[in-house]
Amino acid sequence: MVFGRVITAMVTPFDEELKVDYKALEKLIEHLLATGTDTLLVAGTTGESPTLSDEEKLELFKASKSITGGRAKIMAGTGSNSTLNSVELSKKAENIGVDGLLLVSPYYNKPTQEGLYQHFKAIAQAVDIPVVPYNVPGRTAVTIEPETLARLSQIKNVVAVKDAGGNLDKTGKTRVLAPELMVYSGDDSLTLPMLALGAKGVISVASHIVGSEIQEMITSFEKGDTKKAEQIHLKLFNIFKTLFVITNPIPVKTALNMIGVPVGGLRQPLGLADENTMVALEKVLKELGKIA
Repeated sequence: MVFGRVITAMVTPFDEELKVDYKALEKLIEHLLATGTDTLLVAGTTGESPTLSDEEKLELFKASKSITGGRAKIMAGTGSNSTLNSVELSKKAENIGVDGLLLVSPYYNKPTQEGLYQHFKAIAQAVDIPVVPYNVPGRTAVTIEPETLARLSQIKNVVAVKDAGGNLDKTGKTRVLAPELMVYSGDDSLTLPMLALGAKGVISVASHIVGSEIQEMITSFEKGDTKKAEQIHLKLFNIFKTLFVITNPIPVKTALNMIGVPVGGLRQPLGLADENTMVALEKVLKELGKIA
């Protein structure tokens, strides 16, 4: 597999002035590499991509590549709702030497299925590295339908899809129509059922906190120990859901700060976690032994 089993949709650490904190980035990456992450997704939604400039994204790609030193793959979040902008950013990311691109489906302007196909095709044909469309209708108001994914899979470097559509029937239909297209779960809590449909792994938020456990769950499933995989899934279920009790990445950044991996605050319009979220996170982190 190009990207392994566990791809972490990495948060972007900020300092007190909400500028990118590269010292904290190094500590975060070392934490992730030590706890099961195979590939780092840089400047995705969890990385607060809507509030990062293109220049900041490119610097993050460079820094992440330098820090990892080949110990993990780098997947760059270069998608947007402007095809031209996505093409240009993707070319620059490729020149930096990233290993692949994550391309979110265009949001707000709500393209048709043909528009989606042409958008992803234009970006994929502008680069030579693997590209991964990202289906997340809850954030974009459009769904990349299985038939469109099947068409896209005919493009040589469209190798996988991040499936956060929350519809296992559509996941199954994608597997039927595009059997060569790798599927990665885009929802931590759906990773295990999606493995049963042939998914290769997960592009994860929870792997910031329980990456080793997620890696063990997937490995157990692949080895045929489905009972152990089930037990791990059920053990992690509460944290999977708690990390999304309010808008991602507010809870996961809060949780990282709680476990001693400092990543700072969030850029507006996102804000700090409320008291109820703090209490819920503290409870689940204690249950998992991540804090005393």
